[in-house]
Amino acid sequence: MNNSHRGTGTPDMPAPFTWHATDKQLADLRDRLRATRWPDTPDDVGWSIGVDTSYLRELVEYWANDFQWSEQEEALATSPRFSVPIDGLDIHFVHARAASPDALPLVLSHGWPDSFWRYSKVIPLLTDPGRYGADPADAFDVVVPDLPGFGFSQRPPQALDAIEVSRMWARLMEILGYRRFGAVGGDIGSSVSRFLALDFPDRVVAVHRMDAGLPTGDPTANDLTPAERQWIATATTWGAVEGAYAAIHRTKPQTAATALNDSPAGLAAWIVEKLRAWSDCDGDIESVFTKDEILTNVSIYWFTSTIGSSMRMYRANAQIDAGQLARRIEVPSGYSLFAGDIVRPPREWLHRMSNAVYISEPAHGGHFAPFEQPQLYAAELRDFFRPYRHRQPW
Repeated sequence: MNNSHRGTGTPDMPAPFTWHATDKQLADLRDRLRATRWPDTPDDVGWSIGVDTSYLRELVEYWANDFQWSEQEEALATSPRFSVPIDGLDIHFVHARAASPDALPLVLSHGWPDSFWRYSKVIPLLTDPGRYGADPADAFDVVVPDLPGFGFSQRPPQALDAIEVSRMWARLMEILGYRRFGAVGGDIGSSVSRFLALDFPDRVVAVHRMDAGLPTGDPTANDLTPAERQWIATATTWGAVEGAYAAIHRTKPQTAATALNDSPAGLAAWIVEKLRAWSDCDGDIESVFTKDEILTNVSIYWFTSTIGSSMRMYRANAQIDAGQLARRIEVPSGYSLFAGDIVRPPREWLHRMSNAVYISEPAHGGHFAPFEQPQLYAAELRDFFRPYRHRQPW
């Protein structure tokens, strides 16, 4: 990204990171948006066969004429952002420290289709809880990296899987001086956090996730409970009805990437349909995301040209050995299963696959709960990690 501004970072010394879209990039984006060639749309289909074209037209018009990227850049820059080379890739991350020297460090891993944007609302709630009416003793040092090939992290020449990324995050936390820390994640980030707990149990004090991955194995296996079998059946049905995007990502991501990397309207369609379907919005996407918030997320993908590299991680993760997926986490594990999320696992599965010591089912929030319900999400992390704060030094 030749319009980023980094210091002279070394493998052991993160450098400050800033990024600004150029006038040329902004003009090109607006020209493409205004030149969108819209598809025909059957009458009265709404969102039933994909993105609602009427809504997308409205969003694209706003993106072209009213959206102010410079304001969003300024807002994102309020978080302290850095870059550091790890395994030959420049990794972009937020590193926000709490005032307390005893704050528990957390590394928070995002998923698709987002970036560090997912946690942008919750960062101040975690680093300075007293300012928001919570106990100051529950403060965290917060590290939010962009996955390689997502956001402002460098695109890898070959897609990395969650195991490889977890090793990079362990190295990142070492570089930042954290010998021990908590791991947090959702979506792809849940898998990254899982492997951090599996492969670095001496460093991860506890792990919090919003899901337990999609089920694997034979749904008729004798040792599965009825609830687990029903969950697998539900997940299979969901995959058949809603999972076409994931099948493309796993099998032919480059085909879709060619279209989405060239058309900002197409990119918005691919992402916005998922923001709506996976959030707890009762069909009204703007009840949880403003247009500016939606377009900030989509614009990050556009300006960094990371839609292709982000999709290719699905392909890499699909090739992880089944034996790795069957491993049980012994590190203390917590789960917040938000009511509006997709394919929520039963408690039996959580206990089967991990040392589950905390299971909560918040009544509000969906797949993007850190952004949809930041106060509630922050409270979940505070409640879960509170018993593990005594395990210093970090």
